[in-house]
Amino acid sequence: MMTFFEHLGSLALYYINQIGRMGIFLVMVCMSIVKPPYYRISYVTKQIYLIGALSIFVIVFTGLFTGMVLGLQGYNTLSKFGSVGFLGSAVALSLIRELGPVLTALMVTGRAGSAICAEIGIMRNSEQIDALECMAIDPHNFIMAPKFIAAIVSMPLLTAVFNVVGIFGGYLVGVVLLGANKGAYFQSMYQNVEYSDISMGFMKSLCFGLLVVWICSAKGYFVHLERQGGFGAEGVSRATTSAVVLSSVAVLLFDYFITSLLI
Repeated sequence: MMTFFEHLGSLALYYINQIGRMGIFLVMVCMSIVKPPYYRISYVTKQIYLIGALSIFVIVFTGLFTGMVLGLQGYNTLSKFGSVGFLGSAVALSLIRELGPVLTALMVTGRAGSAICAEIGIMRNSEQIDALECMAIDPHNFIMAPKFIAAIVSMPLLTAVFNVVGIFGGYLVGVVLLGANKGAYFQSMYQNVEYSDISMGFMKSLCFGLLVVWICSAKGYFVHLERQGGFGAEGVSRATTSAVVLSSVAVLLFDYFITSLLI
C-alpha cells in the first residue's frame, strides 16, 4: 500500500514540476522575443517556410475533402427539410468556426510539430544547446523565438487556406455534383457568415499555433527530464510521440473553452 502511495506522490510531483518547467519555458521565450539581441529576419522566414509553406499541400488536401464531406452530408441532411439553400452557410460556418482551425492545428502538429520536437530533442542530446549556453547565446532567443513567431504567423494563414479550399470542396459536391443552386449557396454564406465567426476562427488559430509550438518545443528542450525519455534516440522518439499527443489533446480542449467564451 505504501509503495502505491509513494508511486502516486512521485507521479504527482513529476507532473507538477513539468507544468512549472513548461510555464517558465514559455515566459522565457516570450521575454526573449521582445528583448535584445533581436533575432535575424532570415531565421523567421526560414521557419515560416518549414512550418507554413511545407504544410500547404496537406492543408489543401485535407481541406478539400473535409469540405466535400460537409457538402455531401449537409446536402443529404438539409434536403430532408427542404433547406438545401442553406448549404453554403452550413459548410462555411462549420469550417470557419470549428473544423478549419482545429484540423489545421492537428495537421500542423503531425507534420511540423513532431519535426520541431525531434530537432530540439536531438540538439539537446548532442549538447548543442549546452554549447550555445557556454558561448553566452540564449537558446530561447536563438532557437525558440523564430519558431514561435513563425508558428503564430503561419497558423492563421494556413487556416484561411483550409477554409477557402473547404468551401470550394463543398461547392464541388453540393452544387456541381448534386445540383444545388449556385446562387443560393453563396448567398446563404454571405447572409449568415458574420465578422464574429471569422474573428473566432482567427483567435482559435492564433491560440492553437502558440499551443502547438510551445508544447512541441518544450518537450524537445526538456527531453532529458522526461519520465520515460532520457538521452538517445529512444528518448527523442518518446518525447516526440508525447508532444504530438499532448498538443492534439490541448487543441481539442482549448477549442471547447474558447468556443464557450466567444460563442
